[in-house]
Amino acid sequence: QVQLVESGGGFVQAGGSLRLSCVASESLFSINVMGWYRQGPGEQRELIARITSGGKTNYADSVKGRFTISRDNAKNTAYLQMNSLKPEDTAVYFCNADKGWAIYWGQGTQVTVSS
Repeated sequence: QVQLVESGGGFVQAGGSLRLSCVASESLFSINVMGWYRQGPGEQRELIARITSGGKTNYADSVKGRFTISRDNAKNTAYLQMNSLKPEDTAVYFCNADKGWAIYWGQGTQVTVSS
């Protein structure tokens, strides 16, 4: 069982930046893919960024060029740097760990972007 704890959410004005962190209870070397998802009010949860153990990244079109995912295996932490935030980025952001045979979720952190 992998425990994931997100932090770094908050309230920011449009154009601002936030960095989300996701600390895992075990080494990221044992986790194939770390991902960030978000779920806005009345919307389905969507994948916005993922990073493999080899460092390959993928982004949703809606955040490409503005968000950057990274992982620090030594700190058991994945990050999501969010720049040029827009009101439509307002959502609960969830960290996800995919070990191949099991998937784990954090509790989520709220990001609110005002116009």
